[in-house]
Amino acid sequence: MNKPLRRIAIFCGLLVLALLVRTNWLQYVEADELNTHEKNRRVLIERYAKERGNIVVDGKPITGSAKTKDTDFKYKRTYLDGPMWAPVTGFASQAFGATQIESIEDGILTGNDDQLFFDRTMAMFTGDEEKGGNVVTTLNGAAQKAAFEGLGKKKGAVAAIEPGTGKILALASTPSYDPSTFAGNSLDSDTPAWNKLKDDPDKPMLNRALRETYPPGSTFKVVTAAAGLEHGIVDDIDAKTDSPLPWIMPGTKTPLVNEGNIPCENATLRNALRVSCNSVFGKLGYNVGADKMLETAKKFGFNEEQFVPVRANASVFPEELNDSQTALSSIGQFDTRTTPLQMAMVVSAIANDGKLMKPYMIDQLEAPNLDVIKKTEPEEMGQPVSQEHAQMLQEMMETVVDEGTGARAQIPNVTIGGKTGTAQHGENNSKNPYAWFISYAKGENGSPVAVAVVVEDSDATRDDISGGGLAAPIAKDVMKAVIDSKK
Repeated sequence: MNKPLRRIAIFCGLLVLALLVRTNWLQYVEADELNTHEKNRRVLIERYAKERGNIVVDGKPITGSAKTKDTDFKYKRTYLDGPMWAPVTGFASQAFGATQIESIEDGILTGNDDQLFFDRTMAMFTGDEEKGGNVVTTLNGAAQKAAFEGLGKKKGAVAAIEPGTGKILALASTPSYDPSTFAGNSLDSDTPAWNKLKDDPDKPMLNRALRETYPPGSTFKVVTAAAGLEHGIVDDIDAKTDSPLPWIMPGTKTPLVNEGNIPCENATLRNALRVSCNSVFGKLGYNVGADKMLETAKKFGFNEEQFVPVRANASVFPEELNDSQTALSSIGQFDTRTTPLQMAMVVSAIANDGKLMKPYMIDQLEAPNLDVIKKTEPEEMGQPVSQEHAQMLQEMMETVVDEGTGARAQIPNVTIGGKTGTAQHGENNSKNPYAWFISYAKGENGSPVAVAVVVEDSDATRDDISGGGLAAPIAKDVMKAVIDSKK
């Protein structure tokens, strides 16, 4: 063979070798990744080839599957009371993917999870139609309904937790959306519905209970009170504090003012919480100090993302503060920000005698035959406040409801503790404030529920917006729903 032909033969041989290497690389190295790639249409076809398992509340499904026509996707997702449950379920769409529980537990719901291998194998032998497994939630249907209907047309959110276990009992966010409207892949109906929601300035697809952080206003004063007790600044909640009026914030000539003509001068900690004295709690936070305030906030869960298992944004207590900023942060203003879930965690720890349980909303995963694959066990996150101090805080919060600004949360023959909050926001506090209320109910066997409510805006005039007026009645209805469901 002459030299040019030999070169051509070697070159062709190298091409064949490269082809063989590439083919084997695709078949044996990248096969799994390609098989599960989100843009592999065969994966999508497989995902919607059988009935999707259900998300379950109170033993009943809040989701379903419906057969489709004129598409290679055999089934699409349906939702019962979709707008009410969307903050819990998320969505599963043939065209736009999945979010929240629908995404996190997609393997169980589609039946493709490795934990369901035996069920898939048995279906092959028995000839039964394959189905997905179920996700059983911790949610309380009556509490969720009370939260959703209580918010109504107002923009806001509710989070409710069972303090002794961390089970999430309600998770509502408004305005909301119906995941059924874009569960398919129709250009005529699903795409317009998706675009309308995506472009809506009110952000109905935003889960405000988990993903929006707000200034907590006076509800944060319970954290400041906890810090004062834990770090020895206060030891008697009924002793007068050294809280002059006016109290000038350190490093400034600006007094920390109180709302209205309320008795705050040297007020006891109990009375200061009852009437919500800014001056008392601002000075208390300053006396505790920025570092110890931060330490206490972190023990309650601030400055760390939570996974329930859906991710909740980290609530924030600022890490670098001067003295006046510490005072403002201690009354829930300046750069202090929190999710409703975080404030529900705070009040649940107080209601649970200081023990903070990790919040969660998936109770168990089930195979199609209802066998339990995995069950969530309650997990303690920490003890942000001692039992003695938690019980002092309970006394203070119960006074707020019995004799103070939280009277509209009262439930006959039930002990209720709470704290109102009206958080200023906007440039120079120009926008309508946020109305907050945090609370717990208490019975002979501890607390069955702790609640946080925030109303982001409403039709009320600025002067009529308050945590006690707007948010407390919603919290009351949620607590009553939980109590009634346990009878």
